[in-house]
Amino acid sequence: MLFYLALSISGSALPANEHDFIEGLLQHMTLEEKVDQLNQLGVQDTPTGPVIDQGELAQLPMSTVGSVLGAYGFEQTRRLQEQVVMRSRLHIPLLFAFDVIHGFRTVFPVPLAEAAAWDPALAQRTARAAAVEATASGVHWTFAPMVDIARDPRWGRVVEGSGEDPFLGAALASAKVQGFHGAGPPDPSFMLATAKHFVTYGAAEGGRDYNVADVSERTLREVYLPPFQAAVAAGVDGIMPSFNELAGVPLHSNTALLTGVLRNQWRFGGLIVSDFNAIWELSQHGIARGPADRARLAFNAGVDIDMASQTYRQHLPALVRNGEVPLTAVDDAVRRVLQAKQRLGLFEDPYRYSDEARQRANVLTPQHRALAREAAQKSIVLLKNTDALLPLPKHLRNVLVVGSLATDAEATIGPWALAGHPEESITVLQGIRRAVAADTEVVYLPGASPVSKEAENLNTVRQAARLAEVVVAVLGEQADQSGEARSRADLGLPGAQEALLRALLDTGKPVVILLMNGRPLVLSPTVRQAPALLETWFLGSEMGNAVADILFGDVNPSGKLPITFPRSEGQIPLYYAHKNTGRPPSGDGRYASAYIDEHWTPLYPFGFGLSYTSFSYSTPRLSAQRLASTQSLDVTVTVTNTGARSGEEIVQLYLRDDVASVTRPVRQLRGFRKVHLAPGEARDLTFTLDQGDFALLDSDFSPVVEAGTFTVFVGADSTTENHARFEVTDSRALSISGQSVPSQGSN
Repeated sequence: MLFYLALSISGSALPANEHDFIEGLLQHMTLEEKVDQLNQLGVQDTPTGPVIDQGELAQLPMSTVGSVLGAYGFEQTRRLQEQVVMRSRLHIPLLFAFDVIHGFRTVFPVPLAEAAAWDPALAQRTARAAAVEATASGVHWTFAPMVDIARDPRWGRVVEGSGEDPFLGAALASAKVQGFHGAGPPDPSFMLATAKHFVTYGAAEGGRDYNVADVSERTLREVYLPPFQAAVAAGVDGIMPSFNELAGVPLHSNTALLTGVLRNQWRFGGLIVSDFNAIWELSQHGIARGPADRARLAFNAGVDIDMASQTYRQHLPALVRNGEVPLTAVDDAVRRVLQAKQRLGLFEDPYRYSDEARQRANVLTPQHRALAREAAQKSIVLLKNTDALLPLPKHLRNVLVVGSLATDAEATIGPWALAGHPEESITVLQGIRRAVAADTEVVYLPGASPVSKEAENLNTVRQAARLAEVVVAVLGEQADQSGEARSRADLGLPGAQEALLRALLDTGKPVVILLMNGRPLVLSPTVRQAPALLETWFLGSEMGNAVADILFGDVNPSGKLPITFPRSEGQIPLYYAHKNTGRPPSGDGRYASAYIDEHWTPLYPFGFGLSYTSFSYSTPRLSAQRLASTQSLDVTVTVTNTGARSGEEIVQLYLRDDVASVTRPVRQLRGFRKVHLAPGEARDLTFTLDQGDFALLDSDFSPVVEAGTFTVFVGADSTTENHARFEVTDSRALSISGQSVPSQGSN
């Protein structure tokens, strides 16, 4: 180990085991050297805030930081690592962190899109491929997965998460962590993963990024915490607090959640790393009296690493010396940093992740591109298909493709594709031209862009549409219209795209709309007139090929919405697992929880998605009508492909506790399964429910199963009425780790 060089100078012997090695290293570190390990330096542009300017960099040698944000590539990471290892007293190597959100050089669908595949195994595979590429390029640590539940599509960062449901979100969070880890150490493709943003970041008021979140303690426990707990259970290495405050306490100073929940209840032993400059921002929140107070609040709450602000470097040593921060707590935080470096094998070989041959062999491989195409295919959702307009035949005389997004390579890979190269992606227009027959003419006109004030040459567009057999309109958002700090108040088609679409529809020619976007859009009456509508999101490097695969029928669409599409912004927030209220929003009653100027239901519900074939469901069959709280229940349903094409259906199971001591959602997702069926084929699928599914948090927030009836729904989306009912005969208190959460307002 490199540390042997330093120890040998002082006459010490090399420690006999890894534990002793870390403890020996701690004993040899000065207080300033310990604090250095808790300092993360930004070295290049990042989408989450300004980088440290060159003047500050000149005052902060690389050898005085423990980790770096934004460096990648074998050349850069090796050069920076050499600076630290060769020039620092103890030769402690750097951690290189990077936002590997939905792929690295090979870009996969944005997380919201991939959630539409409802496929944890796929999510694990794409995370594994991303880790292989990133670690081959010198990266040790990713700030992913983002597991925020989001029920307000005005919030731009909805694109980074898995949608509105904690059950689906937890399953995908666990899968992503496992994918980033792979086989684990000592495999050099093992990458540290970080679940973010802890917690309720997606509940920002008004959908405005960074804004206050004010949710009930019940909602915190039942909706926002479960995906984080799933990530911790899967072995996630880091947790990043969120920018927002919750009930008056910013998360970067929230002792109750960072220490009380994460450390004490969930027994999380990994790193807690601040978001970009967020410790400095405690003053903006109005709870810190000055720079030293910021450092004290954040560190004592449980934040180990200060990203970018240098607050710890400047103030933590003095806080320790004057007794406001315990030295033992600093040692604990530094120990966690050193243990992460040890797990990665960096003390034995600081350069093992900076390997030119490995980078050349593992980045943007044909296998990874094939996986990107598969993931993109499975992420596409068919929303409308009047008179089976889709799939289109490949032998058409003339196809008109309209919309600037059809050639927008940046939009193809979407936001947060930091190492991706747009020029290496397949645009929608390229994919269509590759797919059609050789004698099919494909005409392209930009028409309008998401930022254009006026549509271009509408007369030319109309004339071309009249000559075409079919029009493919590629509409939606540019990449920079979704993502961080990209909140939108108007969720309709931006720019002059509505005017373009009206001109196309007025020709009477069949129009297929391909939506490219990172959030649910509010689809206007004009959009709803189109006979065919595909939600294609931002799908990554192979977007164009995958879209063409679906458009022309080489692949049958199977995606389902992981988030509700509202009819209007006035309905937001809108989600399937709502409460019934005392005056439910159903029927024609005047005094009901509804609107006088809009229907209360969504345009497209959670779990919705069509296919080029059709499926039927039998009534659910239960293994018992009555069971004890300790027993499990099997729910079996027969799914039949009643159409003429093979297809894949995502079968969804929802559960409702009919009468309980506290109000319950009208239904909650408790299972999902993919099944591939040939025409006419039928298959039985069985789901098993147990006390974890029956349980609720009572009025004291203790987990219990209460005696009573439950209704189980099995079908194609969250609105299914295909159901059966059973009874649990006795009540029972449960002991479920991590369910007890301290009051969110304590600090």
